[in-house]
Amino acid sequence: MKCSFLATLASAAAITLSHAETVTPVQKVLQLMEGMLAKGKSEKHDEQVQFAAYKQFCDDTTVEKQRAIAEANEQIDVLKADIEKAIATAARLTKEIADADEDISVWKGDQKAATNVRAIEKTDYDALHKDYSESVDALQRAIAVLKKQAYDRKQASSLAQVSSLTELSLVPDEAKKAIEAFVQQSPEGLEVEAPDAHGYEFQSHGVIEMLEKLLDKFIEERTTLEKTEMNSKHAYDML
Repeated sequence: MKCSFLATLASAAAITLSHAETVTPVQKVLQLMEGMLAKGKSEKHDEQVQFAAYKQFCDDTTVEKQRAIAEANEQIDVLKADIEKAIATAARLTKEIADADEDISVWKGDQKAATNVRAIEKTDYDALHKDYSESVDALQRAIAVLKKQAYDRKQASSLAQVSSLTELSLVPDEAKKAIEAFVQQSPEGLEVEAPDAHGYEFQSHGVIEMLEKLLDKFIEERTTLEKTEMNSKHAYDML
């Protein structure tokens, strides 16, 4: 626009020179106009350079901002994925905690029931083990008495040790009957009547043999009972 204006002025000055005899002022005007034209071109160039620099800055900034936006969007996607994963993990852990709480509740119930059962087992064991121990001790003493007594009537009073076996709950009824029959047999006259004495002695050996078998049986059963108790206690301790 400035260039058009200067060109118009130059044309007007040329027309004036063609009709005037003095050209010096016109030349000065032309020189002034040419200076103005050069200045206008220089300023235009400066503006173009400044605009180019600003445009380059804008382009660079645009690229940088677009890259930053792209990276931010990518980071947002990553964070969204992490959030979704965290939500899923939280849901899974919540379920696992609920399941664990349920398992703990069931375990506590089982533990309580096992404790009650264990208490019953221990009570039964103690009672039965006491019976076996008392029976074993009584049998050992009765066998010792019978072996010493043989058929000597002077030792008849010691049959109380043998008679007490009938009071033991573990002794079978058949054995109790045999013991009672043996104890009730009167040893009187055995000193002078050899056949009766031999019969009494024979019966005594039979009773001893029966009691020894019972003794072995009770010891074996007591050992089995002790092993069972040990296994039960170990199983309970492992809960």
